[in-house]
Amino acid sequence: MEYLVKNSSPDKRRTGCVIVGIFDRRAPSADAGIIEKASGGSLAGVMRRGDMDGKLGQTVILHDVPGTAADRVMLVGLGRASGFDESAFRKAVAASARALRATGAVEAVSYLTRLEIKGRDAHWSVQQAALVTQAEYYRFDECRGEAAKADLPVYKLERLFFDVADKGGVSAGETGLREALAIGSGQQLAKDLGNSPGNLCTPTYLAEAAKKLGGTGERAAVKVKVLEEADMKKLGMGSLLSVSRGSREPAKLIVLEYLKGKKGDKPIALVGKGLTFDAGGISIKPSANMDEMKFDMCGGAAVLGTFKAVSELKLPINLVGVIAASENLPDGAAVKPGDVVTSMAGITIEVLNTDAEGRLILADALTYTERTFDPSICIDMATLTGACVVALGAYPSGLFCNTPALTRALSSAGEQIGDRVWELPMWSEYDEHIKSECADIANIATKGAGQAGATIGAVFLQRFARKMKWAHLDIAGTAWVGKKSSGRPVPLLVQYLLNVAGKKSEA
Repeated sequence: MEYLVKNSSPDKRRTGCVIVGIFDRRAPSADAGIIEKASGGSLAGVMRRGDMDGKLGQTVILHDVPGTAADRVMLVGLGRASGFDESAFRKAVAASARALRATGAVEAVSYLTRLEIKGRDAHWSVQQAALVTQAEYYRFDECRGEAAKADLPVYKLERLFFDVADKGGVSAGETGLREALAIGSGQQLAKDLGNSPGNLCTPTYLAEAAKKLGGTGERAAVKVKVLEEADMKKLGMGSLLSVSRGSREPAKLIVLEYLKGKKGDKPIALVGKGLTFDAGGISIKPSANMDEMKFDMCGGAAVLGTFKAVSELKLPINLVGVIAASENLPDGAAVKPGDVVTSMAGITIEVLNTDAEGRLILADALTYTERTFDPSICIDMATLTGACVVALGAYPSGLFCNTPALTRALSSAGEQIGDRVWELPMWSEYDEHIKSECADIANIATKGAGQAGATIGAVFLQRFARKMKWAHLDIAGTAWVGKKSSGRPVPLLVQYLLNVAGKKSEA
């Protein structure tokens, strides 16, 4: 579908559908008021009859409204005007997208992007409206048969315009749209990978997806290298390889480079957990909901999605990515509880629970990243702990960081784009909790079992990131919701990188 930005009047716009908002208690927005005046009060009659009272997310479609040029007028409930904020805006846009999808309109114009939100401009409104609409129109059909695909509903909409309040806002809106389309493209890749079943999306499949993203030739924007298990063994990655021992699928370390910044500038590094299926190993998980463990690679998928968006935006930055990809299955060769493995950093790890495997593969990935690239910033992301879901639910990702400025930058980017984070502590007192009786550290808590699980995972990873300005995102509660991949934290990461690129260009 094609998305565009325009400035026009809702009563004069000749199109398949014009979308305007109604606040609670039947109060028309400014653009609904224009249609109300042009139509001689026809909207008041609709509201008086009770078909629209302005409740948030409510929609009504009117046909052939007098005094207007559009085939349809959609009224969208906005809730109370005093409480209309970023969240209400997104909900209203999502409701309009769902209702529009069910119509026969080939083209539509949304005037919701002209609504006033304190501190937000046309750039933000168009960016958010495009992101929300793309999310509503996403569906994963790759595993359906041809007959089933033929029975799926066909969306007739081909063009959607986001209208801005004045001509001066068109340029800002177009910038927001360009960003949203790139972010949406990256999110779609992350969603497709996350939604793919484990028998399809293996570590090798992830590596091939990365290679496709990289393109071909010396001038490819993204260069991709894949390390095999033999390469990892030579590097001493005993921690990562201990996880893949129980699987017939070989582990992969996927390395991406996008170097479009100033030559000599240290890169920003993204490190992702690519556990394509997690049965828990010998510490096997309960069977209930184990199918959802195909989503345990969403950190790796987010790295690929971010690289896709960044390359489409052609950001002037240096960016590297490292994805540790493996399966975690029970087998006669699998690592056992109580085994001790040696990481690439030389730190020995007592594996007390084989289901705490994400930190084992990330440990070597972080060491590789630090030694190979010496990044200016390193951000890892992983569906690491159920404890983070208990603590924060599905709204913010858990943030652990050793650099206050990076904490502020990620938090700010999250608020901008609507992909929020919440900082959790990594105080030195927690170091006592991963002490081992026979190794340097244990991979789960040996003190205070069951307490502060998300922090314990982060404290473990911090041992392998001490030389870097580093942040860890626990995305266990945000990467998938209701057995569907969300594509998060691609929006957060891209917004952060947009902000970094903007500061560099200002300098």
